[in-house]
Amino acid sequence: MTTETEIDVFEEHRPLLMGVAYRMLGRVADAEDVVQDAWLRWSHADRAEVRAPRAYLVRITTRLAIDRLRQVQTRGEAYVGPWLPEPYLTEFGDAAPDAAERAVLADSVSLALLVVLESLSPLERAVFVLREAFGYPYAEIAGLLDRGEAAVRQLAGRARRHVDERRPRYEVDPAQRRELTERFLAAAAGGDLDGLMSLLAPDVRLVGDSGGKAKAPLRILHSADKVGRFLVAVAQQSAPALSYRFLEANGGPALLVLLDGKPESLVQVDVADGRVATVYIVRNPDKLGHLADR
Repeated sequence: MTTETEIDVFEEHRPLLMGVAYRMLGRVADAEDVVQDAWLRWSHADRAEVRAPRAYLVRITTRLAIDRLRQVQTRGEAYVGPWLPEPYLTEFGDAAPDAAERAVLADSVSLALLVVLESLSPLERAVFVLREAFGYPYAEIAGLLDRGEAAVRQLAGRARRHVDERRPRYEVDPAQRRELTERFLAAAAGGDLDGLMSLLAPDVRLVGDSGGKAKAPLRILHSADKVGRFLVAVAQQSAPALSYRFLEANGGPALLVLLDGKPESLVQVDVADGRVATVYIVRNPDKLGHLADR
């Protein structure tokens, strides 16, 4: 029987486990399932063999996430249109005691990074997440994954090079990003094309994720003109029952759009050189349900 103390130990580490699982999978529901499976393993574990609860729980969670990721990749399911991770609410609280660590955590869960991580192998992704997001030493990662330290270093180097080659670089000043996000959203909601054009980078991209279950571009839009005109057209067709709510998702400010009180889309932007470089719009209803009460 699981004791109250053992429940407390698991709950103490739940935010860490959820953070690892989500960064591994990019899917909130899958991450929650993995953490629940980790709880079942923990509740039935032989306590005599668990010398370090945190290491044990991270090890179980990471391995379960690797298995889940392999299942997803094996299925090879076709996704309609561009894919984005499920929005993940990031209120780090005591998990990030200073601004520098908070910036690292926010960066490690950004939409831009998670899209790139989808192209890594499960083992590469696990090593990258444990090393880059949570600062685990190579030797400890090797123990968690039952791999030699040299092999882990190779995996880490390969993953790092892959990410550096494909990942766009954005500014992470929270105040500037919030201010520019608010101006962008005000211009977009008001159908102000001139205002939008003054905020959009010439080579801005708009990535819309609908999964074929809502209206969104089936291809990534490129250029300020195309993105601006698309956003103005959307504003002109907006329903009167829309309402808006700011929240923090994936390490940055985001706008949750609600229709009759239910999540309809989530909008977030990345900023570079003082302008909007990428616009993300998540409209797949399967990825928004967990935001209903936020």
